[in-house]
Amino acid sequence: MRDLITIAEAAKAAKAAVGRLSATRKNEGLAAIADALLAHTDEILAANAEDVAAGRANGLDEGLIDRLSLTPARIEGIAEGCRQVAALPDPVGEMLWQKTRPNGLRIGLRRVPMGVIGIIYEARPNVTVDAAALCFKAGSACILRGGKEAFRTSLCLTGLMRDALAACGLPADAINLVEDTSRETATQMMRLNGYLDVLIPRGGAGLIRAVVQNATVPVIETGTGNCHVYVDATADLEMARDILRNAKCQRISVCNAAESLLVHRDVAADFLPLAAAALAPDHVVIHGCPRTREILGEAVLPATEEDYGREYLAYEISCKVVDSIDEAIAHINAYNTGHSECIVTRSYDAARLFQDEVDAACVYVNASTRFTDGFEFGFGAEIGISTQKLHARGPMGLEALTSTKYVIDGSGQVR
Repeated sequence: MRDLITIAEAAKAAKAAVGRLSATRKNEGLAAIADALLAHTDEILAANAEDVAAGRANGLDEGLIDRLSLTPARIEGIAEGCRQVAALPDPVGEMLWQKTRPNGLRIGLRRVPMGVIGIIYEARPNVTVDAAALCFKAGSACILRGGKEAFRTSLCLTGLMRDALAACGLPADAINLVEDTSRETATQMMRLNGYLDVLIPRGGAGLIRAVVQNATVPVIETGTGNCHVYVDATADLEMARDILRNAKCQRISVCNAAESLLVHRDVAADFLPLAAAALAPDHVVIHGCPRTREILGEAVLPATEEDYGREYLAYEISCKVVDSIDEAIAHINAYNTGHSECIVTRSYDAARLFQDEVDAACVYVNASTRFTDGFEFGFGAEIGISTQKLHARGPMGLEALTSTKYVIDGSGQVR
């Protein structure tokens, strides 16, 4: 088992070679990785079954078990993500703009690789491949540090990816896994100044907070998802019902799942029974305001301030009846995490107001929040959903994993 400094030195040594690779060579490597994952599906599933069994024995909740679990279909999806990343235009070397100054200097801004990208994440083995593929296509080496819950799966996946690159004559040290999953190693990774060019946490609120508070290397903050669906006074109620059900129930363990429902008072009496019926098959627990409880009855639990700000990652949802779209926007901006928000409305003016005033990375009109995803946005895979406002925001694909440099051509100018 390589220690962290040995891994960091290997990644740093590999970054120049990775940064020089042509798009064709990088795509060959990604295709080889996709082929290897499919060819070794049984091996991956066997490692994952051990992780899942250990997780259940250690009392992981069902949301985390879902994130941890792989199936043949999920492995096919991960492999397809690699192929989609390969099919994307290579951002490295793209000239964003160029202009000539009055003194004749030609100044341009060009995309360049980050160098070495670190990713700290939890019980999501798909991130092992998604992150590695994106970093590789973006011309950077990566250091992956997954949670202990998915360690066997991540180790298997990383070994397959490194072997696939080596078989193509590409640097295996472009992809590195930290095998020590202790908290001390995680903290050490947050302080790898001189090795890491950027660190990206992907996981729950506790992990993200720990990285932001403790890291001395640059960090791109990804966020938790307290996402809302607001049903406006002019909404198509059947559409709203279907969007709510999808956003809440299609997959509860993800950050783009809806955790809160807001309903305009003019349609609350009609819509809330539809909503409750749509959520009933999955036994979704509703935490509601007094007006919600008046309409739906005592089966609805009283909502607290904590409920309105909570990312449940479970079959639970908070609900509030509001008097206006302005109240809905104010509520969302007070309690959301800057991730994904949705309005269901027939009103053009309400839609534009909502998109203009809601402070979030992704703001939807008449569509489920579940689309906040690199794959769905056409990025192939994603490194995470950034909820900050510097450098990258929203689903982070290839472009978010590059930096820029100014390139200046002269003909002897002096100042």
